[in-house]
Amino acid sequence: MQIRNTTSGFGAVAIAFHWTMALLMAGLFVLGKIMTDLDPMAPDTFALYQWHKSFGFVALALVLARLVWRALNPSPELPAGMPWYERLASRLGHAGLYGAMILLPLSGWLMVSASPWGIPTVLFEVLPVPHLPVPTALGDKAAAEATLKSVHEIVGNLLLVLVLLHVAAALKHHFINRDVVLRRMISTHVAGSSRRI
Repeated sequence: MQIRNTTSGFGAVAIAFHWTMALLMAGLFVLGKIMTDLDPMAPDTFALYQWHKSFGFVALALVLARLVWRALNPSPELPAGMPWYERLASRLGHAGLYGAMILLPLSGWLMVSASPWGIPTVLFEVLPVPHLPVPTALGDKAAAEATLKSVHEIVGNLLLVLVLLHVAAALKHHFINRDVVLRRMISTHVAGSSRRI
């Protein structure tokens, strides 16, 4: 099993990062949608918010670690015959995904920090996390929380759109282009960046 990326395929670490993040972000998105319909004063709701925040910090740590790993292990080459506009779309799409995956937990952290309720964040009921300083330009705590909540929701929906486009592109490569782009994110044994199925 190859650990590091090569010019023709992803290594086990990059693949693990990819699918762990995919599952984690999907779970956080679903939980976030469920939470918005619950009574904020109910004890179970408080517990769900704490779990959402805890896994949100896990997601933030993982995306930062993934960026470090990506810097040390450049991605495999794109298929040789791939048009320039698809290459550009791929780069922009990945930049958007990384940006949204960083901004989403940060906006959530700021939103919690701005809340007039002052509820502490304790990761997995063990590790307390300090609140961030909230920019005064956002107004008082209530106004800042409302603004940051909107940002959090918008970025979450943007991330969903980017993920759907990412999935659609991967399926296009697999079923229409019939290249290895999707398969090399599933297995470390794929070789040849432009080889046909």
